[in-house]
Amino acid sequence: MNPSLKRTPLFPLYSEFPGVRCIDFGGWELPVQFTGIGREHEAVRQQAGLFDVSHMGEFLVTGTFAEAFLQRVTTNDVSRLADGQAQYTLMCYEDGGVVDDLLVYRLSADQFMLVVNASNIDKDFRWLESHLLGDVSLENKSDTTALLALQGPNAQAIAARVTDADLNALSPFHFIPEAKICGVTVLASRTGYTGEDGFEFYVAADDAPALWKGLMEAGEPLGLTPAGLGARDTLRFEAKLPLYGQELSDKITPLEAGLGFFVKLTKEDFIGRDALLRQKEAGVPRKLVGIEMIDRGIPRSHYPVYAGDRQIGEVTTGTQSPTLKRNLGLALIQAEYGEPGTEVEVEIRGSRLKAVVIKAPFYRRNVQS
Repeated sequence: MNPSLKRTPLFPLYSEFPGVRCIDFGGWELPVQFTGIGREHEAVRQQAGLFDVSHMGEFLVTGTFAEAFLQRVTTNDVSRLADGQAQYTLMCYEDGGVVDDLLVYRLSADQFMLVVNASNIDKDFRWLESHLLGDVSLENKSDTTALLALQGPNAQAIAARVTDADLNALSPFHFIPEAKICGVTVLASRTGYTGEDGFEFYVAADDAPALWKGLMEAGEPLGLTPAGLGARDTLRFEAKLPLYGQELSDKITPLEAGLGFFVKLTKEDFIGRDALLRQKEAGVPRKLVGIEMIDRGIPRSHYPVYAGDRQIGEVTTGTQSPTLKRNLGLALIQAEYGEPGTEVEVEIRGSRLKAVVIKAPFYRRNVQS
């Protein structure tokens, strides 16, 4: 235990799990696993997992010009949101590099919640403050807000056991601003970071332990297991969901990361638009691709990728896929080498090993009609 690290409201409950192992994650003491990364990963794919992601940041944006402000600082089109809808988007610097990727929740015409990455909370808040316009106020609610993510094919059935709210009626990226779950008032959102169906529950920090215990008790007969950062990373990797600092950064644009769908170049001016438009017109120089090892070896973050004697990029994330049992990676490489079937080499511990570019995401859930 490291007293200098920040802890979520659920930290005291971690000790109930003998196999829990915590790590320093961006200044937070968080569980990388409770019972084992592979077991937790499989539980989310097959049954359900419960994540403590209370380290994420929440900002409240209010005022007459709240929508105009968010249109200016984010790449997606906030004007398309109705009350009760959420949107994935990015904030960019003038040169097109990414400040952060985030979710925008429209609570009302003049009130929005932003959910940002934990490692970027202070940076994002300062950046947003420096671009405020008109009648807009910005409030950091991160310290008083907890976040639990219930993910997996059994998530809906588990939630139904502990609420009268019609969560089944929620479409992806829609939310109920006030729902009772386990007797606790939450904002219930049909979102997640695993590639599976599920919900995210935003709750007052003081109520988080009761919510966690209630969900774990209700979910036990349906295979619910607590899940840590390790499984969260392997799950999002298989679904090709980006992680800031790996697939996104101030040196990587959304277009290079394959997130052009979330960049609305046709809307009114936003910060970074001119640079991204120039990049699109000139041809995006780098491309985020999937790779599979041909030779034995696991591609890890920052391993160099070569074509012949030329380094063409590097691995952003890589592992042995728990679902597919194959050694896979995401790599940011020069665009001309990005076609599936292109053979490349990954330098692993001083040796160049053969790999091939493949389509990603590596995993898509089977949606039953």
